[in-house]
Amino acid sequence: MTTPITRDDLEAAIETGAVTVVETLRAEHFEQGHLPGAIHIHFEDISEKAPILLPDRDAAIVTYCSNTACANSESAANQLTALGYTNVRKYAEGKQDWKAAGLPIETGTPA
Repeated sequence: MTTPITRDDLEAAIETGAVTVVETLRAEHFEQGHLPGAIHIHFEDISEKAPILLPDRDAAIVTYCSNTACANSESAANQLTALGYTNVRKYAEGKQDWKAAGLPIETGTPA
């Protein structure tokens, strides 16, 4: 099981650039809005795209999806750990919680 991260701790890590945030929903959901600086890797594409988009297996990575009912972030985090990533956490409350707190969301196409 992946260690969770709180919204406050994630917000601080994003502000300092200390984390890579990965949205694990479909591309159209990412385009409609994502956490600041997030990259997109759908949870079904982790094994294929993570080695390219996340080359540092010791970097701090946080996965998230829509809310606590969504299992994508947990699945992605577990896959990353199985691939040898050593510092993976999940923001279980996801985008819904982030927006409800009035925090900024970015829009745009995944890289």
